[in-house]
Amino acid sequence: MMQKKLMKRNGLTVATLAAAMALPVSALADTANVTVYGQANVSYDIVSNGNGPTAATQGISTNKVSSNVSRLGFKGTEDLGDGLSAIWQIEQQVNLDDTTGAGGTGTLATRNTFAGLASDSIGKVILGRHDTPYKLATRKLDVFADNIADSRALTGGVAGKSAVVAFDGRQTNIVAYTSPSMNGFTGSVAYVAGAETATLATQTKGSAWSLAGMYDMAPFYASLAYEIHNFGTNGAASTGTMASATALAGSKETATKLGLGYTLDAFNVGFAYEKSSDNTGAANTNQFGHSTYYLSGKYSFGNDAVKVAYTKQGNVKGVSNTGASHISLGYDHNLSKRTSVYALYSGISNQTGASYGFSNNGSGFSAAAGAGAKLSAWSFGMKHSF
Repeated sequence: MMQKKLMKRNGLTVATLAAAMALPVSALADTANVTVYGQANVSYDIVSNGNGPTAATQGISTNKVSSNVSRLGFKGTEDLGDGLSAIWQIEQQVNLDDTTGAGGTGTLATRNTFAGLASDSIGKVILGRHDTPYKLATRKLDVFADNIADSRALTGGVAGKSAVVAFDGRQTNIVAYTSPSMNGFTGSVAYVAGAETATLATQTKGSAWSLAGMYDMAPFYASLAYEIHNFGTNGAASTGTMASATALAGSKETATKLGLGYTLDAFNVGFAYEKSSDNTGAANTNQFGHSTYYLSGKYSFGNDAVKVAYTKQGNVKGVSNTGASHISLGYDHNLSKRTSVYALYSGISNQTGASYGFSNNGSGFSAAAGAGAKLSAWSFGMKHSF
């Protein structure tokens, strides 16, 4: 009775309050057309970055909880008529284990974030921050994507070790066009603007171009991609990851890759081959040029799946013993359509002149490995998508 009397004061009733609260929500839903989505992916990892042939390569072992590219996103469309729509997306990486690691803190829209126009007959154009066509061309072939066994430990170019700027990147200041699907074929091209911070007429403009053609018609998948980074002078590099590229002015690096996939009932296999070259070394020599191939396989049965992947990177710039290999084995169990648990093992073997570590695109663990070190990791986790 007391609660009822309180709710009736000043003419306020329970029904009136409910209507007042519901009205803004329904109005927002009707006008904004917003989809909220995301992924929570956490694991307990046991990682060793040592076990090399010498004392200098005997590293450390660590146990950690990892947030494997967990994310939260908002996206929407507006029908403009005549088959044309306005599209937008804001996506942020969320580190569930702590507030450090990839993505950082106090920022928004660190992942694919853009606005653009889309047409079923013409294709779509977006502007903002986005994965390049080169990266997208083979990501679906990686059966361990976005965790500590991610293939980008060796593929896509590792900045400072097998590329100046990684090719499997998410670039800022991007303008991209993607064609509509034509009998399973889709083409995509992107331009990365440079020289946004240039202040002198003598500074040359850096830029990047990325292109990919993809054929996706079950049971086959195929892709061919190319990317070029043209380096400018100070403040005019091809990406925001290089604040200064004065020493590289006028030089460039390129990469080409082929991807193949085949699905037959419960079996899924993938293959990718990548080759890069550059003139960024002393006297315009090829500093990081190399080739890499990747093989993956997955077998699903009921709510379970087993998977394996192997990557082999050749010597960079023709120097002996600068290659590495990466092998991963995993087991997945689906608890529902949106929730799964998994266990995996991953190992990297560096030759005596190489020092690659696990990809920080996954768990964020990227502790430096000594030349010739052999790394290992066990990971036990769960993933929920919404």
